[in-house]
Amino acid sequence: QVQLVESGGGLVQAGGSLRLSCAASGRTFRTYVMGWFRQAPGKEREFVATISRSGGSTYYADSVKGRFTISRDNAKNTVYLQMNSLKPEDTAVYYCAAGLSPTNVIGSYDYWGQGTQVTVSS
Repeated sequence: QVQLVESGGGLVQAGGSLRLSCAASGRTFRTYVMGWFRQAPGKEREFVATISRSGGSTYYADSVKGRFTISRDNAKNTVYLQMNSLKPEDTAVYYCAAGLSPTNVIGSYDYWGQGTQVTVSS
């Protein structure tokens, strides 16, 4: 079992930056691939980024590539999402998730956090 708690969301102007954190419980954090997803009002949850167990491999959705960076600190049981050059269309609830495969498929992730709201004003 892994429990995930996101933090760092908030209100920011377009062009600004935010860093989201996701703290995981348990001693098995390093055995999981971690991902970030988001869900905007009235839309389906979508993939944002994923990172391998060691942190050596990352993969991004085209919509955030070059603006967002996913990273992890296995010693702190934490995964991060640095978001730069934010746009109003990035407004959503952001969720972190833990799974066994580095994929953009929502169903491949077994554990989810409660989400943190990110709002980007124009």
